Amino acid sequence: MAKRKIIKIDDDKCNGCGLCIPNCPEGAIQLIDGKARLISDLFCDGLGACLGHCPQGAITIEEREAAEYKEKEVMKNIVKGGPNVIKAHLEHLHDHNQAGYLAQALEFLKEKKLPVPSGEMALAHGHSGCPGSKVLNLKSSGKMGQSPSGTVPIFPSDTKREPQLSNWPVQIKLVPTNAPYFEGADILVAADCVPFAYPEFHEKLLSGKVLLVGCPKLDDIELYKEKIAEIIKNNDIKSITYVHMEVPCCFGLVTAIQEAIEDSGKRVPFKESVISIRGESLK
Repeated sequence: MAKRKIIKIDDDKCNGCGLCIPNCPEGAIQLIDGKARLISDLFCDGLGACLGHCPQGAITIEEREAAEYKEKEVMKNIVKGGPNVIKAHLEHLHDHNQAGYLAQALEFLKEKKLPVPSGEMALAHGHSGCPGSKVLNLKSSGKMGQSPSGTVPIFPSDTKREPQLSNWPVQIKLVPTNAPYFEGADILVAADCVPFAYPEFHEKLLSGKVLLVGCPKLDDIELYKEKIAEIIKNNDIKSITYVHMEVPCCFGLVTAIQEAIEDSGKRVPFKESVISIRGESLK
């Protein structure tokens, strides 16, 4: 069993009102002996849809050893509730950027020849929230030298360089841990100054890799470590390369990534590259 985030219900605070139950479409909570109970780790995705519906504040999120969440097993529970429950669950996955789980849920409905609630198929391929966090696999969305809409060239037509960015979003905080482009991926983690300093970033570093970007100095390193560990746990990652500037503040993420790999319980090859402030590759 691996560690993951999962809900925790405080028996002393719970008054058995049951308001959390209809707000957990996964069916992970039941009212037993007058108290809300988590009936199976398997059904809890740890995203906390039920948190805001407990008037007693009895539900929190903790990280502990738990059985792996399995979307298709959850869907067996979901479909028993009918179209409205299915719709609520799919929207829940979409709103939390769980593209991988959403794809599995839609695949389950297709296998069982069950109808997809109106508009939900569009959620799997589109986005109703902030355009900046829309999950895109740019390698499969048309020409690499075009915007996602395919209408506005990113680079002038007379340039010979081709962009190598294959995914969006790229910021570590925004990337969903189950994005489909992570499966079988070589990941490049880049300190956010690197692409500005290193003119050959696309050709020599980014080509063929999924990009994650962050600032080791200004952002929360612990958050980065947890996020990268979840990405490794949830996907088959081939390798991770961390490229950063030569300045001291960039080196902190080296240890964080190494610890994330260790925390994931998997063996993933790790490499480090260093760029000088003059744009030279040092290591």
